[in-house]
Amino acid sequence: MPKGRRSAARDTSPDVAGGGSERSDGGSADEELGFEESLARLEAVVARLETGELELEQALAAFEEGVTLTRRCSEQLERSERRIEELVEQGGEPVERPFEPEEG
Repeated sequence: MPKGRRSAARDTSPDVAGGGSERSDGGSADEELGFEESLARLEAVVARLETGELELEQALAAFEEGVTLTRRCSEQLERSERRIEELVEQGGEPVERPFEPEEG
């Protein structure tokens, strides 16, 4: 085997970056992930990248998945923040204000 080349038999993982995120109907299963699942997948992607053992193409695919998951988590957090806003009565008119948790 030429120096610097790895045996194809050593890479037995089916999809290092994606973890099999394709559905049978052709859509992406990632679209259905909740925040916790997206965050867990993002943490797994980061862990794989930090090992330094991925081939270049695998690392790029994992990085792309990480960017997608980061965006999804951010969007989900923003939606949650908007839902937390509360309506408060001030002078007989409803006024929207951001949720402020009590410090305890």
